[in-house]
Amino acid sequence: MSVLPTHHRTVTVRGHEIAYREAGPADAPVLLLLHGFPTSSHMFRDLIPLLADLPHSRLRSSGGTPLRLIAPDHLGFGRSATPPDFDYTFAELAALTAEFTEALGLDRFALYIQDYGAPIGLRLALAHPERITAIVTQNGNAYEEGLGAEAWAPVLALIEERTPETEAPVRAIRSLDGIRWQYETGVPAEYRDLLSPDAWHHDAALMAREGQDDIQLGLIADYGSNFALYPAFQEYFRTSRVPLLAVWGEGDQVFVPAGAEAFRRDLPDAEIHLLPTGHFALETHAPAIAELIGDFLKRRAGE
Repeated sequence: MSVLPTHHRTVTVRGHEIAYREAGPADAPVLLLLHGFPTSSHMFRDLIPLLADLPHSRLRSSGGTPLRLIAPDHLGFGRSATPPDFDYTFAELAALTAEFTEALGLDRFALYIQDYGAPIGLRLALAHPERITAIVTQNGNAYEEGLGAEAWAPVLALIEERTPETEAPVRAIRSLDGIRWQYETGVPAEYRDLLSPDAWHHDAALMAREGQDDIQLGLIADYGSNFALYPAFQEYFRTSRVPLLAVWGEGDQVFVPAGAEAFRRDLPDAEIHLLPTGHFALETHAPAIAELIGDFLKRRAGE
């Protein structure tokens, strides 16, 4: 079977090295994949080859691979730089992502957003709506009803008041046990053996690096700035009528299925698929998600 290779590249943006994965021809329509916490472009390691698989008949377009796939590591994550003097807020990460796309010459692209990638990508859409051809949201939230009450309780307490007492339970989220919980929770027994322990060990190792405590606590404390933009995100959906596909792990306790269903309130034509898995749906359902993306982009985004 012939598969286009995935390239592991870097580009310097604002003096900071941004690592990214890329596959597909340079002149193909672009799908920009934005990861969430606590991972990196590593979360797309299975999806990218599936979408770049030349013989994959349901994803083929005449002339070759249908997509150019680009997945950056957010600054502070993965193989990207972790400068201690950067202002780690969602506004700054979104601005840096916009500059990343400009550095690569991307003027039109579809978005794949998950977890942190959702407010980063949607801020990008607010700033440059003309650049966005479609949105694929995989457990990437934009509605209050999408917030799982139990999982968000310690985070909301930190957002309300940052103290040593509110930091402690949030700090545990990026521990090995806390990260493993995000991968395993909500995944039915029949899919559990599809979960690779390498994934949470990989994330935990990167989260344990020097400087990560300040970076990650700062970002989580800033998450309230995203709630403040939910009305603007929803207005963007209503006015742009952007084609949207939600592929959502229905067992996710961080961003619950009500968040997926809510997109139809502002985008009546949104396509919603709840999959029998958890927060990191690609770990168990990458082939199914690849099929849904290929079909959706062909029909709704001309890709």
